[in-house]
Formats: sequence, structure tokens, C-alpha cells
Amino acid sequence: MFVAMFVSLIGYLVYFNVIKSEEFINSPYNTRQDTFADRVIRGDIRSSDGEILATTEVYEDGTENRYYPFGNMFAHVIGYDTKGKSGLESEANFQLLTSHAFFLEQLKNEFQNQKNRGDTVVTTLNANLQVTAYNALGDRRGAVVALEPSTGKIIAMVSKPDFNPNTIDADWEYLVNDSENTSLLNRSTQGQYPPGSIFKVVTALDYLREHGTISGFSYDCMGSITSEDHTITCYGGAVHGVEDLSTAFAHSCNCAFAQMGMDLGGASLRNTGESLLFNKKLPLSMEYHKSLMSIDGSAGNPLMMQTAIGQGNTLVSPMHMAMITSAIANDGVLMTPYLIDHVENYSGNLVSEKSASEYKRLMSTEEAQTLEQLMCNVVTTGTATALSGLGYSVAGKTGSAEFDEYGNSHSWFIGYSNVENPELVVAIIIENGGTGSESAVPVAQQLFETYHYNH
Repeated sequence: MFVAMFVSLIGYLVYFNVIKSEEFINSPYNTRQDTFADRVIRGDIRSSDGEILATTEVYEDGTENRYYPFGNMFAHVIGYDTKGKSGLESEANFQLLTSHAFFLEQLKNEFQNQKNRGDTVVTTLNANLQVTAYNALGDRRGAVVALEPSTGKIIAMVSKPDFNPNTIDADWEYLVNDSENTSLLNRSTQGQYPPGSIFKVVTALDYLREHGTISGFSYDCMGSITSEDHTITCYGGAVHGVEDLSTAFAHSCNCAFAQMGMDLGGASLRNTGESLLFNKKLPLSMEYHKSLMSIDGSAGNPLMMQTAIGQGNTLVSPMHMAMITSAIANDGVLMTPYLIDHVENYSGNLVSEKSASEYKRLMSTEEAQTLEQLMCNVVTTGTATALSGLGYSVAGKTGSAEFDEYGNSHSWFIGYSNVENPELVVAIIIENGGTGSESAVPVAQQLFETYHYNH
């Protein structure tokens, strides 16, 4: 028995050191990682199209400086390496401080008391698309997320206001105390916004699940709807007349969807929302805030009407809406979003590679196809016609999410291009940007144009 226990212990120690040790060391909470910097020069972070996003400059006196060639443009997604760590600098810390250089070279450097070069982390990010998204937002607050729906690759992630990671030391006190701009907040994953009319994909899905079809819906829009002394109006007081679900969705008719919400009830709408990961953990390796729905079966008509059109107490992040849109584009299946494509040693030899993985099915193929057709109609005849006739097909949904008592609204757009074989999903929010068609749709168009005419 003693021999068996001894052999088992030795076996586990070997297993731990060979298999499990990197898993324990590779944790953002493990401060031991930082001691690796005593013998390893922090590796580079690179885009999928070959651009250096972060590198370590070594001067003649041996001092090192972490340098970000694109400055503010990748601030939140790449992060920073001083005053703590954020973004990929935190997520990939272990890989960046690990060297897989040729072992004889490592031995030589160690004997000469010289540091080895850390590995290079190659991301899924496309620098060209990231720059387009950054410039398209301009000086406005908001966020842009772009995903590849068939794999989950994150192609672009922009958040504004931003910061310059090259001057994080000098700017730190200002940044952490600037509650007005919250520039350190990654709005792509940590922003919590009312979704406005982009939430109508959830309400439409709930109606479809309740009735098995959308063909039986009909509503006569008179421009406003009132229940229990609470009134909902359509944007600009528009009177849409008799609509089916497809035309109500294309015109983003608040009245029709408010009525739909009352008919469905809070329990049903909440169940559908939670099946799309509202109030749930998201399959993300980066820091994020959960999306929230507080409605239930006891909700009165005013809250039901508000929730059904994406107002009320519902809050969502751009990344989460990009994930829901990706599931629609990918026949109902959500692929796990990821940022690290592969890791190379500094000479370019492959160390490890990430494979696309299915997270879960959020909806049936038939449900996804129905939502896709509704979103196609938004582009052909509805609120996003600016995206029609571009040489490739687009499906999408605009949104205007009111955030104060004066009727000011955030501008939203979710959608994807090349509907027959979806390639690029985008989710865009522009704070205080007005309607979706007014502010977010032009940003989406620039992203689609850049993506399709550079492939």
C-alpha cells in the first residue's frame, strides 16, 4: 500500500508539472507570473494581418519600455502593462512572459545572464478593420464589436472615450478619477445600455416560440398605444397603419411590439431573454458585465410595453448583442468568442493554436432563419435601407434607446453582411447618437465596405 501511494504521488507530481502547471500559473491572479520578467523580455502582440500592436523596446542600458504603435486605437482590447494589467496584456500575460526560443539559445542566454525573448501572441483582430471602426466613431462616445459568426473570432473591438497606453503612467491619476469620461471602461464588454429597438429580435423570437409562426400577427398602428395610463408612441409620431410582424419589425413599430409584449407576458419574454443569455454568464475570457432583464410574470402592462421595445429595466452590452446576432447568422449556434488565434515563439515557430469551438445552440435553425428574414426586410424596405444595394447583402436591425426624461437616445445597429454565407457581424452603439439609421448605420457601412473590399 505504501509503495502504491508513493508511486501515485510521484505520478501526480509528474502529471501536474507536465500537464496542469501551466494552467495554474496562467492565471491573472497569480503574481508569480511577474517574476518571469526577470529572465524574459515580454513578447509581442500582433494582429491577424501582421501589424505589431504591442512590443517591448530594449535600450542599450538594458532598460525596457512597452510600446503600443497604434496608441489609442487598440487601448481597451490590448490593454496596458503598468499600473496592473488589462485587456490582452492581462489575458495573455503568461504566454508573453514565456519563451519557446530554441533551447540551446535559451541555455546560452541564461549562462550569459541575458534575457530570452518571450513568445508572440497573434490575435484574431484585423488592424485595418479596427482602424476603420476607430475612425468611424470619431470623437463620439460608444463602442464597436465585429465578429466572425462561423468561428467566434473577434475581428475588431473599439471603445470610446479611450486612453493612450503609452502614457498610462503619466495619465493614471487623471484616468482613475475621471468619472465623467470613464475612459478605462471597455464599453464593448462592460457597457450596460438600454437596447431600444434592437431588442425586438428577442420579442419577435418570443412571439415565434409562442405561436410557432409569425404569419398570424396583425396590428393597426395609430401612432400611439395606451394601457394603464401609460402611453407608447412610434418614433416621430409615425402612423404605420395595418402591419404584419414583418412590416412592424422593418418599420420598428413601437406600438405593435408594445401590444405584442402585453400579449406574451413577462414570464414568457424573460424565458426567451434568458435563453439568449440575459441574466447569465457569457462565454468570454475578458472582463464583462452581464446583461440584465428584471421582468417576470407579475409585471404590469406599462413595464411589459417598455420591455418589449427594449426600454424599461433591460440593459445589454454591445458584445452580448454581437453574440446574439452571430447566433442568428450562424443558423442558431453561438460560437465561443475569442481573441487569441495562436502563439508563436519570437522566430515565428508555432507554439499553440486556438480552435473554434461551439458554445451552445441559442435557437433552432428555423428560428434563426425567420429572424434573418425579418432583419433582411429592415435593410430592403425598413429603417436601414442605406445598407441596400452595396454589392453584398446585409441583414440588420436599428435601434434608438432613450436614456433620459428628455427623449435623448443612444443609436444602435446590429447586423451582418453576405447573408447567404455570413462573414462579418457588427454591433454598434453611439451614445446620445439619436436614431440607429442616423448614426450607427453609417458606421456599419464603413465597416462592411472595408471588410468586403479588402478581402
